[in-house]
Amino acid sequence: MIQIIFLGLFLVLLFYFCRPYKNDYSKKGSGLFTHLELFLVLDPLVSVSTAIASKTFVWSLTIAAAVMLIGVVFPRWFCGYVCPMGTLIDLFDWCIGRRVKFLHIKHRSWLVNLRFYILTMVLVSSLFGILISGFVSAIPVITRGMLYIFALFRPGQIAGWEYLPQLSVSHYVSIILFIAILSLGLLRPRFWCAYLCPSGALLSLASLLRLSERKVEDTCVKCGRCLSACDFGAIASDFTTRPLECTFCMSCADVCPKDSIKFVSRWNDIKEKSSDKNDFQPSYARRNFLVGVIGAASAGTGMAIGIKAQHIEYADSYPMRPPGSVPEDVFRSKCIRCGECLKACPVNILQPIGMELGIDGLWTPVVKIDYAACQPYCNNCGQACPTGAIRALHIEEKRAARMAQSEVDKSTCLAHCKKQECGLCVEECKAAGYDALEYIRVGIEYDNWGTPIEDSGFLAPVVIEEKCVGCGLCQVKCHSENVKELQLLERSAIVINNGLGKEDRIVKGSYKKLQAERIDKKNQLIPVAPKNDYLPEFLQ
Repeated sequence: MIQIIFLGLFLVLLFYFCRPYKNDYSKKGSGLFTHLELFLVLDPLVSVSTAIASKTFVWSLTIAAAVMLIGVVFPRWFCGYVCPMGTLIDLFDWCIGRRVKFLHIKHRSWLVNLRFYILTMVLVSSLFGILISGFVSAIPVITRGMLYIFALFRPGQIAGWEYLPQLSVSHYVSIILFIAILSLGLLRPRFWCAYLCPSGALLSLASLLRLSERKVEDTCVKCGRCLSACDFGAIASDFTTRPLECTFCMSCADVCPKDSIKFVSRWNDIKEKSSDKNDFQPSYARRNFLVGVIGAASAGTGMAIGIKAQHIEYADSYPMRPPGSVPEDVFRSKCIRCGECLKACPVNILQPIGMELGIDGLWTPVVKIDYAACQPYCNNCGQACPTGAIRALHIEEKRAARMAQSEVDKSTCLAHCKKQECGLCVEECKAAGYDALEYIRVGIEYDNWGTPIEDSGFLAPVVIEEKCVGCGLCQVKCHSENVKELQLLERSAIVINNGLGKEDRIVKGSYKKLQAERIDKKNQLIPVAPKNDYLPEFLQ
């Protein structure tokens, strides 16, 4: 019966994970709270590590605190009842893991403390501003896995199959990691949860302050059914409780024939079964545990230093980020690589980066203007980001946020080359309401008196830099019409490029104000023709 419930939950989650966003551009965007973001903010390690790494307050810390406080009453309740990764692992164990018993670990492994060591590495590296929780936390791992495996065909369903992304290294690495975590169930049920999950380790530490716990009465007949029912290894060989592992799932109580297992107040004075000291595990020795923690802290420090060195190496080659992204160093300390912004993008211009920027850049979102551009009335990516790596902007602020700058290639542009007039980019920009492109006349012919011949030459596009936000509409239009359809050009004659002075990367403040300041500054630089006192005023 429990497995049927798990299956139903999994199907519901699968629907929510892979359901495409339906963005109504007529409403011009207002904000959304996504179904996946709910799970992301419930993972306390995501919020805690992000706040430490970025040295800023993350709004989801309040929810993380609530999750931890609930864990004081119901230890590790998130792991036992809510975590979608645990649900999926249970489904895998039920379908496959239980049928491959010859690989199962027979005894409790020394790996039981490994999740605490991974947690130590995550928190120590966060102190150095390096965020690695997105690589190992349960919810980011499953969101990427669902996104890259099941939701790859979403763009084709919505906008056409030409928007289907090509699989890259980042896709393959995430898919392999996701499948590997599930496959660990071949070694024992809930292997990931019991031995590796750092989010579960953080919740285990909160359970040290528990107000209630599992207790076994002296009526226990040692039948062993509870041992078989517990997937978390929370029951010792003498049938007493290992508090750090127990998730209050109560599966053991359901199978107890004598009703000897109670989940009661920590100070309840029921007559308990005596503990067998022979169950003591070497892995719980304080000295060994302390050595492991120190080793994990050293590894986290070394990892942070190595990644910091990569930051310096790639300082001048950071990729194009979504509009509203905070400065690059802060961005990487806040981005948990969950992939939610990728899924929120209705035209699939956001893609995960591979190893081009080293391990710290893996799975972070980059803008790739190929067959689609950043839509004028869409602000989904910022609204979907659970940590503020991409700011949640009102649509008018988003429309003023520069992510790049358009540049006309005069050696390629049909009008600038004096071949024919085009105007596709200018009209596309005007239709979007940006008005960041205008015409100038080139190739003007003159008569014998040096007077310009009316309507001679070509109307050619130029960029009004102070208005351009780098949305890419101009580049996509030129590519789709002049390159792909009409085959007049080998490459787009107008492209967008990011870099210093071409984008707005601010942690707080108004993008509209920045744009207004750029326009005012440009207007002040426009020379004004001197007044001629010898001419009548109406001719000035």
